[in-house]
Amino acid sequence: MTTKIAVLVGSLRKESINRKLAHALEKLAEGKLAFGYIDIGDLPLFNQDHEREYPPAAVKMKQQIASADGVLFVTPEYNRSVPGVLKNAIDIASRPYGQSAFAGKPGALIGTSAGAIGTALAQQHLRNICAYLDVHLLDQPEAFVQFKEGLVADDGSVTVDSTRDFLQKFVDRFAEWVSRFSA
Repeated sequence: MTTKIAVLVGSLRKESINRKLAHALEKLAEGKLAFGYIDIGDLPLFNQDHEREYPPAAVKMKQQIASADGVLFVTPEYNRSVPGVLKNAIDIASRPYGQSAFAGKPGALIGTSAGAIGTALAQQHLRNICAYLDVHLLDQPEAFVQFKEGLVADDGSVTVDSTRDFLQKFVDRFAEWVSRFSA
């Protein structure tokens, strides 16, 4: 049985380095995890008035997350926090109160940026959000990846041996983490 992972990438940019990182993780996870990318770019802004009848894009996203065995957040850092588009998706998928698609799911956080501390602050904010949502996050290894041009090849392979080894350990640990919850 393939373990299904809902992947939320917090960047909409066509050449997003976080999307590249997600694809690299997917390649490293072959045979262990099946990644399902959640489209968050077409969601309306969260509005509590929609809770009675969510727009179709929101319903689809909630169903994709609810049917997954785990969730992976791959996030850039905007202004020292979580990108608005990702926070919007989280708000929609976690509402209405008591009907969160995230509740009880195992999850993991990772992100990349050109800066030396990667996405450490965005991930810390996301940890706080996930704690409230009852997402059981993998604590170790923490993964703050400094992205440099060419780190991820067009085919999704990681070109730096030490980074590839670290990311493989991250993926393997995440696969073990998710399997604990489905046992």
